Amino acid sequence: MTAGLLIAFSLPPWGWWPLGFLGLGLWIELLDESTRRRRMQLSGLVAVAWLTPATLWMFDLTAAGWPTTVLVHAAMLSVVGALTQPDGRRAMTFPAALVLAEFVRWNWPFGGVPIATLPMAQVASPLAPAARLFGSLFLTLVIALVGVLLAEIMARRWSRALVITASIVVSVIGGVVGPGAHTVELIDVALVQGGGPQNTRADVCQNRAVFERHMEASTLVETPVDLVVWPEDVVHPSPDGTNTPIRCDDPLLTRTEADSRLADLARDLDAVLVPGYFRRSEDGEANVNFSVAITAEGAVVDRYDKVRTVPFGEFVPLRGLVGAFSSEIPGRDVRPGREPAVLDTPVGMLGVSISWEIFFDHRARDAIGNGGAVLLNPTNGSSYWLTILQSQQIASSKLRAIETDRWVIQVAPTGFSAVVTSDGDVVERSGISEQRVIHASVPLREGLTLAVRWGAWPALIIALALLAAGHRRELSDHLRSR
Repeated sequence: MTAGLLIAFSLPPWGWWPLGFLGLGLWIELLDESTRRRRMQLSGLVAVAWLTPATLWMFDLTAAGWPTTVLVHAAMLSVVGALTQPDGRRAMTFPAALVLAEFVRWNWPFGGVPIATLPMAQVASPLAPAARLFGSLFLTLVIALVGVLLAEIMARRWSRALVITASIVVSVIGGVVGPGAHTVELIDVALVQGGGPQNTRADVCQNRAVFERHMEASTLVETPVDLVVWPEDVVHPSPDGTNTPIRCDDPLLTRTEADSRLADLARDLDAVLVPGYFRRSEDGEANVNFSVAITAEGAVVDRYDKVRTVPFGEFVPLRGLVGAFSSEIPGRDVRPGREPAVLDTPVGMLGVSISWEIFFDHRARDAIGNGGAVLLNPTNGSSYWLTILQSQQIASSKLRAIETDRWVIQVAPTGFSAVVTSDGDVVERSGISEQRVIHASVPLREGLTLAVRWGAWPALIIALALLAAGHRRELSDHLRSR
């Protein structure tokens, strides 16, 4: 349990990243067991101790879903114990097994849940540049190698420790000197955070209040400015003609009013405005979550619909089965988009990862690979309890910035909003619930890192090669027996 807790407290919001290496070192030492079953049990316990505190925010949303998620992910990570050899071959098989287990966890089931990950914990450590080489999965491999290094040092296996140290150093240097991006111009950006209470639930009567807070906050924008970014889901209109419920103090916000006022705001600011919408689809069969680009002339020139939607939040897998056990599920799913994650605007091509998408490296690759010169992350964390997830989202924005060599603009209605440089440094960050506008001069950049060009494939190939080398004897015996 100690190993897992050390890993947990290396993560945001605690952020004591050196503890992660100690936790991994202890985990490796625990795997000095002869039986595969025992190694799996120990790895599962490490994962439970790691994920339970690091996903505590889920309890307020779904008391049953939180422990279920922890146990499912722990079962995935228990496979690390099954694939790790209980001898000197651990140096190869442990990092490889961890990479493969995390790859599965980040992508399956229902699109994956890449939260409380090791790269988040180490985004502020000296290892972070390795993510620019082959992405966050490769950074996971390098992090695991540090844990192996500690285990080798404790065992006084100096020659092996030297080889591992060299591998780590080469990986980090490769990220620093490898292909990257260059700045082509600077634009002035304003991030609008409307403020308001945290830990709230969606309520049709509050949609106008949220919109009005962001209109009010937009009066704080200092002009001239090139780009103004609003958060996700703060333009939440009802269909025109919908009657306002008696319990609502103010009339519902309609699409016509929202569109008109936003066009006027863009004209008043003489800037490109990117607001986040959430509303019923035109055919009425689904919801849509999207961002639009409105020019300084008040014209909508592009739209990006969120592609990677949230399981059990924006869509319900196995809806018929789940609905039989719970009435607290969304009435209709969010229809995912299919277009590239960019907005083509007069100030340049803007990459977009809406909210949950920032946790997925492949969404940022889509945005930057399709010409994004900066990465926008309009998000909405107002319903979450505590600030664990919001802190991990900042860490994910930093990770995406390093991987893509782009600045990241994260904007939330109640915090955290932040400006992140291409090196993963936070220039400025808002507080929770405050009404605030953050101004920044942001570079638009061109050029692709290897992480954007090649994605997760190099890390997966390396992991499979290490695993095959570590299990060479078993594979040979199996082939001979056939």
